[in-house]
Amino acid sequence: MPDLRKDPISGRWVIISVERGKRPSDFGMRISAKKGGFCAFCEGNERTTPPEILAFRSDGSKPNTPGWTLRVVPNKFPALNIEGNLNRSGEGIFDRMNGVGAHEVIIECPDHNLTMSTMPLKSVEDVLWAFHHRITDLKRDVRLRYVLVFKNEGDEAGATLEHTHSQLIALPIVPQLVEDEIEQAKQYYNYKERCIFCDIIHQERLSKERLISENEDFIALAPFAPRSPFETVILPKRHESSFMPDGKVHLMAQILQKTLKQIDKVLDMPPYNMMIHTSPFKIETNEYYHWHIEILPKLTKIAGFEWGSGFHINPTPPEEAAKFMREAEI
Repeated sequence: MPDLRKDPISGRWVIISVERGKRPSDFGMRISAKKGGFCAFCEGNERTTPPEILAFRSDGSKPNTPGWTLRVVPNKFPALNIEGNLNRSGEGIFDRMNGVGAHEVIIECPDHNLTMSTMPLKSVEDVLWAFHHRITDLKRDVRLRYVLVFKNEGDEAGATLEHTHSQLIALPIVPQLVEDEIEQAKQYYNYKERCIFCDIIHQERLSKERLISENEDFIALAPFAPRSPFETVILPKRHESSFMPDGKVHLMAQILQKTLKQIDKVLDMPPYNMMIHTSPFKIETNEYYHWHIEILPKLTKIAGFEWGSGFHINPTPPEEAAKFMREAEI
C-alpha cells in the first residue's frame, strides 16, 4: 500500500509509492517503446494491459479486444491504490494516511504513430470526453477530493511509452498548487467581487500582447509570468469553475490541437507536460476559480536555484513566445 505523508513545514503532501519503483524506467534505466517495436498500447495487444475501465468502440467489439478508438485502463504501476481505507494517523508531529486513490491511463488512439496534434480532431474530442467521464465517475467515491488529469509527451517529459496517452490520478487531498491558486483567486474575488481569471482574459483580449489564439468559446494565452519558455494556458472565455466539455467539446478540442500544432511547428515537436486544473469536488461550482489547461514545453532544466527558492528562470519573454506562436503556419 502506498503511503501519503505531509511535510509539517511546507504543508505539501508526498506519495511514497514502492510499486512505482519497480518500473524499468526509474533510476536511469529508461526504456521507451520505439516506432516499429512492441507496444502494449497498440491495437491487438490489449491482453498486455490491465482490463479496460472505459472504451469507445463503434463496431460493437467486446471489451479488451481490438476495435476500439480509445481505451482507459488502470496504470500497471500505480502511484495510488483504489482498494483500502485512508486510515489517517499521526506519528508525533507528522501526519500520514494510506495511499488510496486511482491511477489510470487514457490510451488516446490505436495508431502508434499519431500524437494529439496529428490525430483526427474527433479523436481529440473523444479524449476530452474520456477525461470528463472518468472524473464524473471517480467523484462518486467519498474518499476522493480531486482528480488531476495530465499528459507527459516525450521521454524528457516523463513518458515511459511512446504511444500517445494521458493519465489521471485521483487523490484523497487537493494538491498544494491547486490550493494555492484557489486561495489567490478567493482573495481577489473577496476584494473585487470578480473572477481573476475572467479579468485576465478580458485584459489580454484587449492588449493582444500575449494572446495566441481564440475561438468562440476558448482562448489560448502566454501567461504574464510563465515558469518556462512557451508556457501556454487555455481557458474557457465564459466563467466555468469545473472542467465540463458539454456542447463545446468541438471548440475545446479545436483550440487544444491548434495550440499543440503551433508548439510543434515553432519548437520542432518538443517534449511537454500538460495538466488540467479544475475546482475540487467539494467546491465544483463557485464564482472565483476558473478551470484551465496548462501546457509546459520542456525546454529548460530545473536546478538548484529553482528547487531552493521556488523561483523559475525563463529566458523567453511571453510576449515574444506568443508572437512566434501566432505567426506559426499550421
